[in-house]
Amino acid sequence: MKLRYLKNVVTLSFCSQTCMNCGVCMDVCPQGVFDQKDGNVFVADRDACMECGACQRNCPFGAVTVRAGVGCAQAILQGAIRGKEPNCGSSDRGCS
Repeated sequence: MKLRYLKNVVTLSFCSQTCMNCGVCMDVCPQGVFDQKDGNVFVADRDACMECGACQRNCPFGAVTVRAGVGCAQAILQGAIRGKEPNCGSSDRGCS
């Protein structure tokens, strides 16, 4: 069974322009968030991310960022405060 949190709340950001397609993120991710096709690494399942931070800590090129352990909790709290659906709005972030 694949672990799921809330949809679209993960703080994971991936910059394909910075990525050198080494595949380290795929090796260290316990949830299979990353995949590779035609030699290019990409985020295959963003909502499976559990924000452990392994990808960011191990990416030698700085192509991955994630605020370890905050997205789900932050989205729930912000949604409750605002009376809206949980959504931290960070899943659409591009390269910085």
